[in-house]
Amino acid sequence: MKIPILDLKPAYEELRTELDAAYHRVMESGWVLLGRELEAFETEYASSIGVVHCVGVANGLEAMQMILMARGIGPGDEVIVPSHGYIATWLAVTHAGARPVPCEPDPQTCNLDPARLTALLTPRTKAILPINLYGQPADYEAIHAIAARQGLFVLEDAAQSHGARAHGRAAGALGHAAGVSFYPSKNLGALADAGAVTTNDAELADKIRHLRNYGSKVRYQHESLGLNSRLSELQAAFLRAKLPHLAAWNARRAALAARYLEQLNGVGDLVLPWVAPWAEPAWHLFVVRTARRDALQAHLTAQGIGAQIHYPVPPHLSPAYRSAGWQRGDFPLAESYAGEVLSLPIGPHHTADQIDTVCAAVRDFFARA
Repeated sequence: MKIPILDLKPAYEELRTELDAAYHRVMESGWVLLGRELEAFETEYASSIGVVHCVGVANGLEAMQMILMARGIGPGDEVIVPSHGYIATWLAVTHAGARPVPCEPDPQTCNLDPARLTALLTPRTKAILPINLYGQPADYEAIHAIAARQGLFVLEDAAQSHGARAHGRAAGALGHAAGVSFYPSKNLGALADAGAVTTNDAELADKIRHLRNYGSKVRYQHESLGLNSRLSELQAAFLRAKLPHLAAWNARRAALAARYLEQLNGVGDLVLPWVAPWAEPAWHLFVVRTARRDALQAHLTAQGIGAQIHYPVPPHLSPAYRSAGWQRGDFPLAESYAGEVLSLPIGPHHTADQIDTVCAAVRDFFARA
């Protein structure tokens, strides 16, 4: 049985009628940018997560970058980011001109650890940028408590958490603003790069609308150094077709995650995902940790089971940040996780039989040890 980590075709097969209709609607309209499909999706997505404003942009990285730009955060400023996570979060800070300051993760959730924040604050700190890693929201109540005392902006990286909730609130509505990715592999994925900014701040949303369009309110009049970062009509239409199915697809993910948690409990040295009592994860990924990660991945691969590493190189050790001067050993938790994490297949179109097969293969690996 071949079990891929990701297969986009079943989503099309399930929603063929809706997706084909979305394509034809856009092509027949003759309008491909900043039109009715985008406006409708922005309204529908904002409503779905309980915020006032959604501004469609080209991708999640630029969503976060433009939020920082709109807030005037740039050269000379510092933004606290997770030491463990995808480099795009750091790049958003760097491209805005500010300096990323890494914060080690909470050992239970792998998310940014609020208990470590205070020690990282300096007069240059302007924002905290947690990631809802693997689909589980960070502890925003604790983060906001610290941010409020210091007058800091909280920017939520909600790229992996469509449909997740924390303390009863939806991901994308947990910070002062959120950067969202609709990359095809996400729980709510377009069919190309796509993203959005979500917020209740009308002034911020207005600035993002101009920044995404070359810094222009009126054509050929440019009030700021903006970007070309627009969510296309076609991708907006595809996202509109998928959005009504997100809750059901996430419920399928949750059922598969429960199956993993039951069958892999106590197996070898596996560290399974831990869910905070106030959190409802989106289960974007199902990530385990083991000191024998590479051997386990090879074992699964040999049996046709897709298992991927998210993420093998901590950002501080990436060549992209070599000039920052960080060394191996500076962030030991992030470095340890990079050598231990392994993502097992989980998606709305994986079956219970497939997850049972993965679990059997994992148990077989550790039984042979």
